[in-house]
Amino acid sequence: MKKIALILSAALFSLALASCNNGTNTAGTSAESSESENGPAAGAIVYFNLDRVLEEYDMANDLRSVVETKVNSIQQEINRRGSKLEKDVKAFQDKIDKGLLTRSVAEVQGQKLQEQQNSFQQYAAQKQQEMAEEQQVMLNQIADAIKTWLDEFNAEKKYALIISTQGAVLPAPIATGDPELDITDEILEGLNAAYVKTKAKETK
Repeated sequence: MKKIALILSAALFSLALASCNNGTNTAGTSAESSESENGPAAGAIVYFNLDRVLEEYDMANDLRSVVETKVNSIQQEINRRGSKLEKDVKAFQDKIDKGLLTRSVAEVQGQKLQEQQNSFQQYAAQKQQEMAEEQQVMLNQIADAIKTWLDEFNAEKKYALIISTQGAVLPAPIATGDPELDITDEILEGLNAAYVKTKAKETK
């Protein structure tokens, strides 16, 4: 979870700057834009807890569950093949130690085992790359969903800046702030509501 938050935080901080540009141009143009009955006023600098969003955003949890299932399956297959190769090597070494193989037979079998080991290493490297790609795609999907929603959200709210913060001991980049400017609950409510609508459309 922390790794995902760290990767997303930089992207979200950058997108927050872009998302909030709409707000800086219109804030203060009317009484309605300078005051808000629901939360901070337009033009305010607000923040949200990225750790909480990643933990409580239904889409993030669903995607993470799917990716974890795929990764676990791949890792189990890697472990299975690795264990088999290890047993084959051990059995071969035992025969060598006991003098049960002629030199020519040992050379042939040893060469085959080396080829199997090379093949396994290539397989493992390929699968590790696939797992990394699965995780990166997941992160991209989560970041894109949050960015898209924040763009639409701030087109209405017109905040000057939306900053993402993370960390329990000393949140960064905001060490402390007015709780009234924390819009995490509102963001989570909006993200999850939008995700419910998306899932409903997909099932039709």
